[in-house]
Amino acid sequence: MPWSVRWLGGCGAQSQKQCKKSSFAFYQAVRDLLPVWFLEDMRTMEVFHWEDGGKVSVYSPSEALLYALVHDHQPYARHLLTKFPQSALAVPSQSFSCCQSAPHLAMAVRYNRVRVLFRILKALQALSPGDRAAHLDRQGCSRMEGGKTALHTACELVRPECLLLLLGHGASPCLRDSAGNTPLDTLLQQISHMPAANMRAKLLCLDCLFLFVPQDLEFAMKQQLLDNWRQWQDLLGENRFQCLVGLAPPSLFVGAMRVLIRTISPEHFPEALDNLPLPHFLKPLDLKLES
Repeated sequence: MPWSVRWLGGCGAQSQKQCKKSSFAFYQAVRDLLPVWFLEDMRTMEVFHWEDGGKVSVYSPSEALLYALVHDHQPYARHLLTKFPQSALAVPSQSFSCCQSAPHLAMAVRYNRVRVLFRILKALQALSPGDRAAHLDRQGCSRMEGGKTALHTACELVRPECLLLLLGHGASPCLRDSAGNTPLDTLLQQISHMPAANMRAKLLCLDCLFLFVPQDLEFAMKQQLLDNWRQWQDLLGENRFQCLVGLAPPSLFVGAMRVLIRTISPEHFPEALDNLPLPHFLKPLDLKLES
């Protein structure tokens, strides 16, 4: 094959150069959406990358999945998550992630890879509850990511599909980032940005959060909402505003939806949304992800 690495002896400059060439070849092959069998042949037999300390390593399923996420190679992501359900979500080497935790969920949200995110969340169901929660509520590097969870990122980037998938699979809406902000605070900050771009998607994210956030949640932006109540009421609408600041209970519809949504276990989310006793237009989002 044209990208074979034939010499890897020693830790000198020539070996490092070969590793860089090999590494880029694999990246390029995933980017070009080459067939799964070809990528796996490259990953397991020919491709190496250079780690700190002069160590030469083959790409792990975890690192390959990160490349598949970046380039939206859905068949390759599906293969890795099916054949290596645990190692595909393991911690990558330090050359891929400065923090020693698995960044796959946050990466899927950042690149808006909804279908791959769905498959990752399904793979997490095979883990123990503690391991599953560790993935779902992983907080990013405090230096690079401000301690944000994947849910914070979904709010920051206004990704309603990602947001609902994460919430439905058990991600906590109550965790705070390094600045003390909950996902709700992060979303409200996006809503307040002027001009009010993408407001429909922002309010859709807020409506999804309403279905999962505890009614007594304390959030950093609450006082700002009260201090500038006219502005926020115009932005959010009277019902959303009053519910957020505690001046009125949730509407009967929101209360009923909270009860219905919580009857759906993560194992059956979002497929069971179709079975809710509601007209189609009242359901949170149309998530058709199996095809």
